[in-house]
Amino acid sequence: MGGSMFGPGATELEAGARNAVEVCLAIQPGEQVALIADEASGQVAASLAAVLDDIGAPWEGVLIERVAARPLAVAPTEVLAALEHADAGILCVQPQQGELGARMAIVSVVERRRIRYAHMVGVTSQIMRQGMRADYRLVDELSQRLCERMPQAARLRVETGAGTAFTATFDPALAWVKTSGLINRRYWSNLPAGEVFTTPASVDGVFVCDGTAGDYFGPKYGDLRSTPLTLEISGGRLVSARCARKDLEAEFWSYCHTDEHSDRVGELAFGTNIALDKMIGVLLQDEKIPGVHIAFGDPYGSQTGAPWKSRTHIDVLTRECDVWIDEEQVIGSGRYLMERFGL
Repeated sequence: MGGSMFGPGATELEAGARNAVEVCLAIQPGEQVALIADEASGQVAASLAAVLDDIGAPWEGVLIERVAARPLAVAPTEVLAALEHADAGILCVQPQQGELGARMAIVSVVERRRIRYAHMVGVTSQIMRQGMRADYRLVDELSQRLCERMPQAARLRVETGAGTAFTATFDPALAWVKTSGLINRRYWSNLPAGEVFTTPASVDGVFVCDGTAGDYFGPKYGDLRSTPLTLEISGGRLVSARCARKDLEAEFWSYCHTDEHSDRVGELAFGTNIALDKMIGVLLQDEKIPGVHIAFGDPYGSQTGAPWKSRTHIDVLTRECDVWIDEEQVIGSGRYLMERFGL
């Protein structure tokens, strides 16, 4: 099948697409790939399709607007069916309000079948030219060093010039998970990749979201540098949210009180994509920038081992972190001190 159903590809996206297909997913000739996209992400999907054609991997394409109305209330049958008989899957879509449940249903098929899967929610041509051109083998090496070090850490401290100042502690029973871009059957990954995460035991202090917020908040409210969202957290729960934009403040607070765990820090993550140095206002890439971010809501328990669930999950990002593992500084002004990891 050619790339025509997604429209024309673009030559400048080929390097990023090749990285995704050949390095990250390690697609082999003859493997069946489910390629799912929406109209807004068509050019990216076309570039991936062209690489799949080039290496001789047959693919089944699903264009979301042809099979369901947006926003998706549930995962379309055609999407789930394509994943049921694929060796690998790729989802390229722009997030819309209310679609998190549908995306969770897609991921649940991937996890049940244990297929290699790239989750490219919010992907753009700019991201294909930036984060998708990283040296993922080096990203993986840094991520692996963090995975080996963090289970022994007693605490993590994060500070920024904008006012973020919090500490986190950890539960040794919960896993640190690496999504470094080298995807395997056990762990699917966002692409672009570069993240190491867990469910923290507790987070206490202030988190100033002066970057991007997750789910549909990114497309709706954009970069929050000029109107930061100041979040107070105690015992791993959100206790207050303040923002000059009262509509954002109210909507964020409401989102984080959807269910009994929506206000709970379900994820603490290191961004490890060292090819990146500035935010572009798209969560998919921005959360991979060197630093530490958190998310309220679902803890990805299937990966971390956390025993609770939430219907919501929202990341919040802060810029130019200083980060200490126990008493050793490992990130300064948003850059890894690579020698601390022997790299």
